[in-house]
Amino acid sequence: MLALLGERPAHGWALATQLSTTGELGAVWTMGRPLVYRSLEILEQRRLIEAAGLEPGARGPNRTIFRVTPAGSEALTQWLQEPVEHVRDVRSLLLLKLVFASRLDVDPRPMLAAQNDAIAAAVRALEARIRRSRGTEEILLRFRLESTRAVLRFIDGTIERAPVEAAV
Repeated sequence: MLALLGERPAHGWALATQLSTTGELGAVWTMGRPLVYRSLEILEQRRLIEAAGLEPGARGPNRTIFRVTPAGSEALTQWLQEPVEHVRDVRSLLLLKLVFASRLDVDPRPMLAAQNDAIAAAVRALEARIRRSRGTEEILLRFRLESTRAVLRFIDGTIERAPVEAAV
């Protein structure tokens, strides 16, 4: 939500539309309308966003337009710079960060370098565990290892393709 509002001020309905299964971001991350509105409430309570005006609703009450506060901008910048914690979060959070880094003209390479280090450590840990495993555990660990190696290749390729002229 914060990243969407970091692009431009918007109201909840517009944000929910982008995050729907058929929305612009739906292939990466979906969020139902009730959760969008709840997220806006939380971000406003945390003073990361603020009301910036009203827009007439098509069939109902006026819609509140929200914009990012300076504290929200700081939080967004920090979020875009942090690697994800788990390999399982790559499909959602890392892809989302890369989409927003591109849309907000933020250089993703420092975050990706940190992400590469974290994923490479996970590969080493899985390799060590496989040497001590047998049976079902070994099969599952080999699958996780190959999946994690694929993520590492994706990150390496993304770093290579990242535009050098992107701003930080």
